[in-house]
Amino acid sequence: QVQLVESGGGLVQAGGSLRLSCAASGRTSSSYAMGWFRQAPGKERDFVAALSWNDDKTYYVDSVKGRFTISRDNAKNTVYLQMNSLKPEDTAVYYCAATTLRIAVRGPDYEYWGQGTQVTVSS
Repeated sequence: QVQLVESGGGLVQAGGSLRLSCAASGRTSSSYAMGWFRQAPGKERDFVAALSWNDDKTYYVDSVKGRFTISRDNAKNTVYLQMNSLKPEDTAVYYCAATTLRIAVRGPDYEYWGQGTQVTVSS
């Protein structure tokens, strides 16, 4: 079992940056592949980024490539999503998730989820 708590969301102007954090407790996050998903109002929850369990592989949705970076600090049991050059279309609730698979991009493949943190990008 692992518990996930996101933080770092907020309101930012277009072009700005935010860093989301996902703190894991219970079994260490280093045992899991980690992912970030987002859900905009009235839309389904979509994949954003994933990091394999041994940090050797990452995946990003095309719309965030070159702007977002997923990373992990095993000593802190924390996964990060650095978001740069933010756009209004990045506005959503962002969720982190953990899976025992090596890496995954589909929501149903993730066993554990955080409660989400709101990111709002103003134009």
